[in-house]
Amino acid sequence: MTSDKTAADAGMGKLGLCSGCRYFPDYLNGHKCTPGDACIRAHSGRQIDRFLRRNPELAGNYLNDIFWERRAIATRYAAVDTIFGLKSDPDEVVRRVVAMRLPVEQLIDMVGDPDREVRLSVAARLPEPLLIRLIDDADYLIRATVARRLPHGQLAKLAKDSEREVRKVVAARLPAFALHLLADDAEPEVRAIVAERALPGLAAALLQDDEWWVRLAAVANAPIEFLQPLTTDPEIEVREAAQARLADSENA
Repeated sequence: MTSDKTAADAGMGKLGLCSGCRYFPDYLNGHKCTPGDACIRAHSGRQIDRFLRRNPELAGNYLNDIFWERRAIATRYAAVDTIFGLKSDPDEVVRRVVAMRLPVEQLIDMVGDPDREVRLSVAARLPEPLLIRLIDDADYLIRATVARRLPHGQLAKLAKDSEREVRKVVAARLPAFALHLLADDAEPEVRAIVAERALPGLAAALLQDDEWWVRLAAVANAPIEFLQPLTTDPEIEVREAAQARLADSENA
């Protein structure tokens, strides 16, 4: 077995971090650490991660470490039931790891976290019945994530959201019978999604839309009897789509 002196002579006390380390020389000799590559005392996330990946049973010892990155990495490897107290850690990176690992029933305490990335993780994992707690979040990315996961019966609450991207998600998920809630949306991108999914009556109304790509999307769902005026539409793509549907109906 390599002695303390031999290890140091071999350059294994790189940067002096082995000196005074509680794991030296046993972990070094047991290939559980490698100075400059896998070291819990280094101020290098890569080295700390490699050390704890080899020795996950030690992670719990570093959950209250003074160095934020050491705490964050330890949180990845520690037993889940030991990280509950880190939901309010002063560092957002630590809390992000916590939000990704907590049991979902514990996430409700983090819906008001000041960090957007933490709340995004919460929104992606929170049980559906609790998502309503994030429906008024100040960040539209969180609201869009909520819109992707909300039960259909609650989606209408986001139909008038101030952010176009959130309303686009709502338009893509609302039941077809409820799409009238977005038929007059100020953004043509939203109305186009509505037109693509609209029931015949709403699609017929959207054939009159000011934006040609909304009319184009509506052509596929509108009743045949409403399409003749579109054969002279100013936009060639709309005209061709209307003509094609009329031709198909005649040949059916």
